[in-house]
Amino acid sequence: MFNKLKQIKDLRSQAKQVQHTLERETVHADACGGKVNVVMDGTQKIMTIEIHPELLAQSEKEKIQNGIKDAVNGASKKVQNLMAQKMRSGELKMPDIGGLTS
Repeated sequence: MFNKLKQIKDLRSQAKQVQHTLERETVHADACGGKVNVVMDGTQKIMTIEIHPELLAQSEKEKIQNGIKDAVNGASKKVQNLMAQKMRSGELKMPDIGGLTS
């Protein structure tokens, strides 16, 4: 029993280390021939969105960029919450990780 608790604690610690590592990573993607650029960290959080001025009115550029960033991050958080809810209800099952669930 205590051995399994230690294994769970070790797995949790490893998961936190992975998350911290991913938070330091960034990826860049573009669309519309390079006129829309996104920077996202390794945890899929959007860091920046840049839209080329010819695609929008300059006076609204920052407002639109922040709106897109906030909307996508909000949707991502809702997906995470939905998955957690489905796992709690039993609709999604955790995989067996090395006999810890037995």
